[in-house]
Amino acid sequence: MPRWLYTGLLTLLLPFIFLRLWLRGRQAPAYRLRWRERLGVVPAGGSVTPEAVASPGMASSGTLAFARRPLWIHAVSVGETLAAQPLVQAIRTTWPDLPLLITTMTPTGSERVQAIWGDAVQHVYAPYDYPFAVRRFLAHWQPRALVIMETELWPNTLAIAKAQGLPVMLANARLSERSARGYGKAGALARELMTNLTVVAAQDAATAERFVALGVPDARVVETGSLKFDIDIPDRVGEEAARWRVAWSLYGRPVWVAASTHAGEDELVLAAHQRLRQTCPTALLILVPRHPERFERVHQLLLASGEAVARRSAHEPVQVGTSVLLGDSMGELLVWLALARVAFVGGSLVATGGHNVLEPLALGVPALTGPHYFNFQAINDELLAADALEVVADAEALADAMQRLLADTDLHARRREAGLQVLDRNRGAVARQLQLLAPWLQVAS
Repeated sequence: MPRWLYTGLLTLLLPFIFLRLWLRGRQAPAYRLRWRERLGVVPAGGSVTPEAVASPGMASSGTLAFARRPLWIHAVSVGETLAAQPLVQAIRTTWPDLPLLITTMTPTGSERVQAIWGDAVQHVYAPYDYPFAVRRFLAHWQPRALVIMETELWPNTLAIAKAQGLPVMLANARLSERSARGYGKAGALARELMTNLTVVAAQDAATAERFVALGVPDARVVETGSLKFDIDIPDRVGEEAARWRVAWSLYGRPVWVAASTHAGEDELVLAAHQRLRQTCPTALLILVPRHPERFERVHQLLLASGEAVARRSAHEPVQVGTSVLLGDSMGELLVWLALARVAFVGGSLVATGGHNVLEPLALGVPALTGPHYFNFQAINDELLAADALEVVADAEALADAMQRLLADTDLHARRREAGLQVLDRNRGAVARQLQLLAPWLQVAS
């Protein structure tokens, strides 16, 4: 498919794209806001603080003050935003005067950017991949470089970036075998897409090989490892976990977390918990759905099950008889993991591709995953080889694995230590990816 045909089809879909946003807004109202940003229109007032307006790196554009030539970092949603966190921190430490513009595509991603960095960075939604929207966006912000987190590749954005001399780095790049086959079917469009990348910082050797096979010149692909291994747990996480452990009388209670669950998994997790409670009647499940628009639906599922449920968003306390805490809040997953003895990481009992198991491991919490973890294939394969991770196929296997890890202190300790060792020997991706970015980040005086 040539790019002009792709653009024509995308243009025909524009009304339906906004209709989809409106429909999603029935469950998540934020999807009905800030539509102009998705067409490259910068909001009046932007996300810039009054203090920033007075700084020497700012210039005025109508009613909006904005940073001159920022580094543009694009993170699709929550997962990519969290993955970018150590790299952004390293950039801010190394080049404190460098203005940063971080874009997302989802309201939850937007909330995470603002919660993590606040006014220290600028934030808007990324423009959809229409040439007029991308050109309008670039004309306003005039970024010095674009860093795309993991896999978000858009043909027109990359073609226009190349035409304007904007270098593009695909950071923490991951590409599953299934995704590579999908790109391969796009033919000439995919080949053009790949040649427009300036550098690819691949998480692993298999990803590097797939990008080269799709047309990225070999010299532009560098295996750097995954930023996720450089996770840094803030001190406040342990402090908050300790506070809740006392407030909710959790000392001595077996606590487990089901993190980032998707539709179709909550029922399996609940069934596993009910099976577990036959032998561990005081067990507490902290269930954390991946997407906020599903919170109410999961709450209704838990109520219908007859479980004694506490809802975090309603600030309901965990009491002696509470069997499930619904973690329907944003930004608290690390705290819930720090409270847990064992964690199951979702998106893996259904064919979604899995989520990051390194967060619980960094907290010393052994992790379980379902069989569908193709988005984290290399990481999970290494963890499995080190006996730092276990795969469970269904609710029964999940309950049995949970039971073993809760009861067998030696097994728990071995898994915990194995996970920490894998994390330790894979650190350093931040420094390697920062080195690739360095030539573009010299701040003009």
